[in-house]
Amino acid sequence: MTSLFRPVHGSLVLLPLLMLLSACAAERTGPAEAVPQVDQAWRTVATETDRARIRGWRDAWLDALQKARTAGHGNQIVAEGRLLVPDAALGQASPPAGDYRCRVIKLGAKSEGLLDYVTYPPFRCRIGAGERNRDFTKLTGSQRPIGRLFPDSDQRMIFLGTLQLGDEEGTLRYGHDEDRALAGLLERIDDRRWRLVFPRPHFESLVDVIELIPEE
Repeated sequence: MTSLFRPVHGSLVLLPLLMLLSACAAERTGPAEAVPQVDQAWRTVATETDRARIRGWRDAWLDALQKARTAGHGNQIVAEGRLLVPDAALGQASPPAGDYRCRVIKLGAKSEGLLDYVTYPPFRCRIGAGERNRDFTKLTGSQRPIGRLFPDSDQRMIFLGTLQLGDEEGTLRYGHDEDRALAGLLERIDDRRWRLVFPRPHFESLVDVIELIPEE
């Protein structure tokens, strides 16, 4: 069997392999380290692209709703009530820590051949404990946002994180891959009902909305 290592002056040349392993470790971390700047304000952590997405959240939402209605999904939008109303946010946005029953709705196709309104079956997600910032993790499904919720105002928190795909176990660090970066707004819309809104995600839709209802 051919060795992977070649002896040089009595030593093994491990540098190429070590460099590769170090690069992988730098790119992928555990879920809690997706956004490590836990004590900073979200604007100092967010990329310029994500700050622009947050600023333009309402225009993105109106564009997405118009496309979905034009495609014949007006009744489904109305049936969702406050969940899909852009200005439905209430005060005291910060959610309690714990497990949630969550549901995704995608609005407005980003390109030809995709649907303008898609709703998915419920899945599980989790909000971690924290006095100021909270971890958010989508636990099941093929597309799993993972990151942190930062305080912003009484009516919303800001999510910054990355997208975990398929059977991946590691998590890309926020800002490492622009296509995987996620920025969103978390708002309370009822006594025990929240939503996490992603304006202009990099894939598929103009707006993604995640409904969150505590499991207990």
